This record gives sequence, structure tokens and C-alpha cells, in this order.
Amino acid sequence: MRYVTITTWETADGNDYDLVMEGIRKKRLPALKELGATRVTVVRTSDRTSAAITEWPDRATRDAAEGAIEEVRAKVHREDYSRITGEMKGEVVAEV
Repeated sequence: MRYVTITTWETADGNDYDLVMEGIRKKRLPALKELGATRVTVVRTSDRTSAAITEWPDRATRDAAEGAIEEVRAKVHREDYSRITGEMKGEVVAEV
């Protein structure tokens, strides 16, 4: 069964959101795909915040990528001046 993670992020005050997102698009999103994600969508939710919706083929694939995901998150914080503010995850149970 497909599995989804939704993470919320905040760009550090004083940083250009579009510039930060350019780096994330080029480096971080492809890294998630390499770990097995089937799709990654980022939604801008305010001047400094975003939500990332990452789809996985199943929970086992996501769980297997956990260590590498934590490394990517640390790099985003350190190199891209963003911090994770929340996370939700679970199996897809309905869709249209």
C-alpha cells in the first residue's frame, strides 16, 4: 500500500525563499527520488514556509530510507537554511 510523508519547513529569516528552493529542487528532491520516493511535491504555504508531500510505493521503502532521509534533513538545515517544523506520515487509504 502506498505511503506518504508530509513535512513542513521554514526558511530562515533573511534568506531568499526562491534561492533556497532552487537548491532544494536541484539537490534534495532528486535525493529523495534516489531513495525510492515515487513523487515529491512542495507547496509554498507562506512567505517563509513550505509543505513537502513525498509519496513512496510502500512503508517498507520509506522505512528503509529513514537513515538517509535524516542525513538529507540535516543538510537542508545546515546548507539550505531551512528547518523542519513538523511531520505526518501514513498509508494512503482513499483517493479520487
